[in-house]
Amino acid sequence: MEVRPGYKQTEVGHIPLEWDVRSIGALATMVASGRSSAGTATGDFPVHGSTGIIGYTAKPEYEGDAILAARVGANAGRLNFVSGKYGVTDNTIMLRLSGDCCLPFFWRQLEAKRLNNLVFGSGQPLITGTQLKALPVATPPLHEQRAIAAALSDVDALLGGLERLIAKKRDLKQAAMQQLLTGQTRLPGFSGKWEVKRLGDLFKFSGGYSASRDQLSTEGHCYLHYGDIHGSSKTTIDTTADHQDIPKLDISLKRVSPDSLLADGDVVFVDASEDDDGTSKHVVVVNKAGLPFISGLHTIVAKPRTGELAHEYLRFCFHTAAIRQQFMFYAVGTKVSGISKTNIVKLTLPVPSVPEQTAIATALSDMDAVLSALVARRDKTRDLKQAMMQELLTGRTRLV
Repeated sequence: MEVRPGYKQTEVGHIPLEWDVRSIGALATMVASGRSSAGTATGDFPVHGSTGIIGYTAKPEYEGDAILAARVGANAGRLNFVSGKYGVTDNTIMLRLSGDCCLPFFWRQLEAKRLNNLVFGSGQPLITGTQLKALPVATPPLHEQRAIAAALSDVDALLGGLERLIAKKRDLKQAAMQQLLTGQTRLPGFSGKWEVKRLGDLFKFSGGYSASRDQLSTEGHCYLHYGDIHGSSKTTIDTTADHQDIPKLDISLKRVSPDSLLADGDVVFVDASEDDDGTSKHVVVVNKAGLPFISGLHTIVAKPRTGELAHEYLRFCFHTAAIRQQFMFYAVGTKVSGISKTNIVKLTLPVPSVPEQTAIATALSDMDAVLSALVARRDKTRDLKQAMMQELLTGRTRLV
């Protein structure tokens, strides 16, 4: 590969002529494991372990800026930047650099190198100080180190602000759902008492067609496996928009009960979960095209009996604390809990008028749209940060 004018070829790639390549060991004043205990709930100074702050101490053993790298366990290679007074446990490596180095810059260099790639061992993943010391890094002059670190810190601040805003919006939506879906708060223009209905009066329940994951492929009819409900945060599954991602089962529809074929507006619940929160997991089916869609193993199909529930309202109405409590009350099992078709019909749901349902669904959908836009902006900013790191930390792009 041709070297650009003003650049040189090194073991870390092409870098500017005035940059050097030095090992972490040559730059460091200390690369060693911590020695603090796990800490307690009391004390003013944090104790850092491989997972972050794990306790507090009244007698900190370390002071000053340092980079921490988790040394052992599932988080091996995870980085943290610390300052002030603190303790560090022996499952964490502490890295200090000489005074002519900008520590935040080298933290970014280590972040870009993805230290988890250095981890070895299966039973107990591990990374060593010797490995860290041997790492070569591109080293610009100190003033450029500081400028690069500041630019990336600004992007991190933007990301942090977006994360906090997303968390706030999610909390607001959750609170709005609890208020609107229970009738504690009413939208303008609506009044009157809500009816409380049994799910057995609102839906006809049936089971799915059992097929193992090994039987699924990219050929055949769309198939909804219960694991794909558990593993998704989506409240709907669309046979058109999600068609490529939906597993397929190559089988004759003559072998499948019509009750197991999913139509637009059907709700599919899981009947087995490894945790209590999963007992109420479900998705609403969007199938405007009427494609063959088979509900699968460990699912309960709920087909609306009446027009009392608006399709768009179904996305939200099962997400209240009261509904989850009912699911947990009727759930059975020890290691794996679930709800049966016999019990799910007993659950009750407060039902407003269809116009009020539509208004509630619209309000919550608007909040979802705001959240989706913020998440997209956060993801785009993350991508921008990665691109900036690739350019700035190698010198391919220079700051003025």
